[in-house]
Amino acid sequence: MKNDIQAVAGVELTDGFHLLMDALEMNGITNIYGLLGIPVTEVGRIWQARGNKFYSFRNEQNAGYAASVAGYLTKKPGVCVTVSAPGFLNGLTALANATTNCFPMIMISGSSEREIVDLQQGDYEEMDQLNIARPHCKASFRINRVEDIGVAVARAIRTALSGRPGGVYLDIPARLFSTTMPAEEGKKSVFVPVDPAPAQIPGPDAVQRAVDLLKGAKKPLILLGKGAAYAQCDADIKALIEETGIPFTPMSMAKGLLSDTHPQCGAAARSMILQESDVVVLIGARLNWLLSHGKGKTWGSPKKFIQIDIQANEMDSNVPIAAPLVGDVQSCVNALRAGLKGMTKPTEWMNTVAERAAGSRAKLATKLSTQTPVMNYHNSLGAIRDVLKNYPDITLVNEGANALDNARMVIDQYLPRKRVDTGTWGVMGVGMGSAVAAAVETGKPVVAICGDSAFGFSAMEFETITRYNLPVTVIIMNNGGIYRGDEANPKHQFSCMSFNPNTRYDQFGISLGGEGIRVNTSEELAKALEASIKSGKPTLIDAIIDPAAGVESGRIGNLNIVSTIGKK
Repeated sequence: MKNDIQAVAGVELTDGFHLLMDALEMNGITNIYGLLGIPVTEVGRIWQARGNKFYSFRNEQNAGYAASVAGYLTKKPGVCVTVSAPGFLNGLTALANATTNCFPMIMISGSSEREIVDLQQGDYEEMDQLNIARPHCKASFRINRVEDIGVAVARAIRTALSGRPGGVYLDIPARLFSTTMPAEEGKKSVFVPVDPAPAQIPGPDAVQRAVDLLKGAKKPLILLGKGAAYAQCDADIKALIEETGIPFTPMSMAKGLLSDTHPQCGAAARSMILQESDVVVLIGARLNWLLSHGKGKTWGSPKKFIQIDIQANEMDSNVPIAAPLVGDVQSCVNALRAGLKGMTKPTEWMNTVAERAAGSRAKLATKLSTQTPVMNYHNSLGAIRDVLKNYPDITLVNEGANALDNARMVIDQYLPRKRVDTGTWGVMGVGMGSAVAAAVETGKPVVAICGDSAFGFSAMEFETITRYNLPVTVIIMNNGGIYRGDEANPKHQFSCMSFNPNTRYDQFGISLGGEGIRVNTSEELAKALEASIKSGKPTLIDAIIDPAAGVESGRIGNLNIVSTIGKK
């Protein structure tokens, strides 16, 4: 055990700081994301002194987003450390987001002493963090004894990874960090949990029910969610799709699980295949708002759903699921493969989908290549797409409203887990934290495409990127406002939906220690992106977009409530 605690009466001692490090290291954690201060400052210093890496952020929320994305990319919990009370609350948004998106994450926060908090006597940053966190994560634990640190970390890891992954909160009162115990006993108290995310095999009857449905389908469809990407059984999913000949369409973070250019990819014909399909297999996807809850105009004619999910109560959450397959993705997919062996491929349906998809892609290609006096979302993103197709191993981070919706449609992904975006909640501000985690965990370059509004939520983290010299290129789609920048100003004040048109994001990037360039044409954008990728230097590209480009609320305008008072 590595520590520098002095021996007392001939007995070597350890303390809470070192036991926490021992437990995390033993469980394969090498990177921690966070923001340090009282009472957790020494966590970072000791962690680095032991040869590990601590990525220090400017805001705990962004550190938490980084930890959650690290969990998604690696299938082991990302760890975020925060100070107490306000710092804890900043990180809590990211912890809740991780749980909503099913990303394994552990947030560790220092806290005030219980006897003062419970009597509300006014301690430094007094707050009942344990109970505040509880509704927003899978589990919330407090460690009250130094000898329980090992079991607490093990429980947190098992909870974060098992079943449907998610966030876990660990509350550590300040005095516990410096509490000592015999080092030999401490060594025995830390351990690695055995099989923290065991396979869950679907029942034979459930598999047969799904198989029978698919064999009887005329127009089957496989819909891939980010849960399918997280499962990291890429070859098995690819085999299921190619062996059956069923067309597929991915949700945004499942793009690249099979290449977007795969002949069975129906993403470009998404509206048609959702409406006309008769049996839909959901793999790691939920029928939530992103899929119109499985009903309404989006889905057209009634259809039967086969849903693969590790959580049984997810079934029937919006519409009846005809064939629920409860289990882990890999086990369920391989059970389907075995049952569908020799299945007649729906060739006519596949040809129809391919023809529609080809037509849609041709129409889109025209929009992408059409030049305009000021760039719009199509020709700017078309230029980015043409560069990125030569770098399939780059992770694309994407956030915003129109910047998100259009990039998802325009930019193809070729490899799994190479797209990270706002996820289930559609959270603004995930960009820079996600970019840091993607660069750290993959060791590959990252390109982040952000709306100017979305970038503002985490802009100072570009300094974090430059401080650690990460190969991240940030492209700001700058149309000067929220959704768009051409809203008229009322006489008494600047419009609530517009930004300062003189903002120079490129100079901001330079001021924080990176490269910065402003571009006005798609040619300039492509050239700047190519140069940035090749340089490996942190770069901020300020891409000037037509202020009139953009749609209110992106593709969810139907959710925007508009007052009609005083309107004719």
